[in-house]
Amino acid sequence: MPRKNPGSPPAAWRAAPPAAAAYTISEFCSHFRLSPEMYFKLKRDGRGPREMQVGRRRMISAEAAARWRRQREREATAA
Repeated sequence: MPRKNPGSPPAAWRAAPPAAAAYTISEFCSHFRLSPEMYFKLKRDGRGPREMQVGRRRMISAEAAARWRRQREREATAA
């Protein structure tokens, strides 16, 4: 089957977008497929990611996001 656009490289050759150094809460929710309501529920329950203040914005570093994901995975396997 011929490619749709013969001038562009196959998808496997394209570079992945660079990883974010930090996420806004909205970006974090989108990346981890959480609703904002679930994010704030997790935060209220003490199970949200660590946040940092950047100017007037609340951000989540890539390291904090990875740590949060590993903690959720551990909880899931322990249950």
